[in-house]
Amino acid sequence: MDFHGFEVFPSILIGCLYLLGAYFLAIGPARRRLGLAPSPVPLRKQVAWVAAVAVIFFSLNGPLHEWADGYLFSAHMVQHLLLMLLMPPLLIYGLPSWLIRKALKARWVYHMGRGLTHPVVAFVAYNVVFIFWHLPQWYNLALMDHTVHIIQHLSFMAVAVMMWWPVMNPVEELQRIPNGPLLMGWIFLFGIPGTVVSALITLSNEVLYTWYAAAPRITSLTPLDDQRLGGLIMWIPGMLVFWVAITAVFFRWTAYEYRSWKEDPTALPTGETGP
Repeated sequence: MDFHGFEVFPSILIGCLYLLGAYFLAIGPARRRLGLAPSPVPLRKQVAWVAAVAVIFFSLNGPLHEWADGYLFSAHMVQHLLLMLLMPPLLIYGLPSWLIRKALKARWVYHMGRGLTHPVVAFVAYNVVFIFWHLPQWYNLALMDHTVHIIQHLSFMAVAVMMWWPVMNPVEELQRIPNGPLLMGWIFLFGIPGTVVSALITLSNEVLYTWYAAAPRITSLTPLDDQRLGGLIMWIPGMLVFWVAITAVFFRWTAYEYRSWKEDPTALPTGETGP
């Protein structure tokens, strides 16, 4: 479907409408009818969910999708950053804890959730998928075969949600790494494989992705310059997102420690006094 030059794929539209419909049905009529929670979901969480779905929609439709698929490696990297580093935390934040706990009451959901969000599983899955799809042969195949491209994007989003889950820590039932230095170190390590891949792409002296070497030029960038720009987009903004996450975890940890002290000042080590 084309709306005045803005191409929309029916499958993406249906998927996004389903995410919105299921969410608002669950937090609205279903919540009230089944008595799942006494109060409505805060507006900020609803906005986060809608924003996450909007990121999916505008990343996979319209100009960005067209540039990414047909012309620019750098545009494709912007698309992937949006789907892997912006959409997942918004999606997870939008979920109310009572809705997650309701789902976890099913034993198979609980065990699957515990397995998929395990820090080691998430680390391996995210980085293996990330590295695999940036190997030239598989990257080019995804651009040539639409079905493979769909699988690529779905796998990116799935492992990104797995990665972000321990960072967001929406419910204690699935928490494996406590807030604090250990979680901050885990996030730091998470970004290292992606940084290596980004550096290799940026510093390469040849075009790795032949699809873009043969693509029509819509900017003054040569295919190699476009590739280097894409590598830098992955490298610098990508790592900055991880550092922002580390900073957020630090402030969340210190806020928790301060609240704990306020509740029980005697919990401080001997010889220490409060601020």
